[in-house]
Amino acid sequence: MTTEYSAEVIVIGAGPIGLELAVALKKEGVDYLQFDAKQIGDTISWFPPQTRFFSSNDRIAIAGVPLQTPDQNKCTREQYLAYLRTVVQQYDLKVNTYEPVIYIERLREGFSLLTRGLAGERRYACRRLVLATGGTARSRKLDIAGDSLPHVSDRLEDPHAYFQKRLLVIGGKNSAIEWALRCHHAGAHVSISYRRAKLDARSVKYWIMPEISGLLNSGAIEGYFGTRPLRITAAAVTLENVNGELTEVPTDFVLAAIGYEADMTLCELAGVELTGDCQTPTFDEETMETNVPGIYLAGTVTGGTQDKYAVYLENGHVHIDRIVKALTGHGSGRDAVVYEQAES
Repeated sequence: MTTEYSAEVIVIGAGPIGLELAVALKKEGVDYLQFDAKQIGDTISWFPPQTRFFSSNDRIAIAGVPLQTPDQNKCTREQYLAYLRTVVQQYDLKVNTYEPVIYIERLREGFSLLTRGLAGERRYACRRLVLATGGTARSRKLDIAGDSLPHVSDRLEDPHAYFQKRLLVIGGKNSAIEWALRCHHAGAHVSISYRRAKLDARSVKYWIMPEISGLLNSGAIEGYFGTRPLRITAAAVTLENVNGELTEVPTDFVLAAIGYEADMTLCELAGVELTGDCQTPTFDEETMETNVPGIYLAGTVTGGTQDKYAVYLENGHVHIDRIVKALTGHGSGRDAVVYEQAES
């Protein structure tokens, strides 16, 4: 198959950081192409309806475009997806969505990429490659008997589905607690199973911690702390505590909110060194270049599968200026100042 298209730089990933990099490259006059396996901001589209970001609007804004909300509160999922679409339109970004990269080959000078999009397979070439593929490609799995039953899910679509039903939420961090609260307010009979002895305030949005604590203390939401699920049946979940004692919790539905895993397949294909159980990639903090010359990383992919989140959207902005400087020999200046403040 012959190469159909070529560019100086190819960016893989069109989440917020990938789009921000595309804007920066376009401003610098760099010839680039951009791909995403799904739609722009795909992982954000997984958020349950009306989920609000933890970060303030100024810290998740990109490319110098202000992010305003009608109520001056933190941005919702819907507002942020609309914002990303606006950024793409404002800068006339060309993103090859629904065109996953399935193969990367190193050439003498640069790289060859094979994609498989809606129109079939295509081959591209570039001198330098940026992976902005994110760190939450898929949900962690329970890996226990019954975890694939139809009433078990790792995403909250709409709390209405659980009205007057017995729902067990597995997990004790942000998503799990927010899902439990929303389903409780929608009329579900909610229980929580969490492997730790208590909730950690550092892992739960500060404005919902008092509410969940009150509901747990009153028994309105039942908490099974220091437990882990052993098996799931159509009618119950078996929990085991730290002493090995078993508890059967009757359930109609189960929501597993136990975190996410990064998909490091493209890093592996490209020869990027991955270390540890988290598959943390090797790269230069100053330039974002990996151990493979000509391949750079941007955004949460730099953390691999994070057990404790240290890299997220608001502190990934700094990667843009570092990459632009490495590619062009100079940074934007303005961005360097803005992002340094956001990282602090």
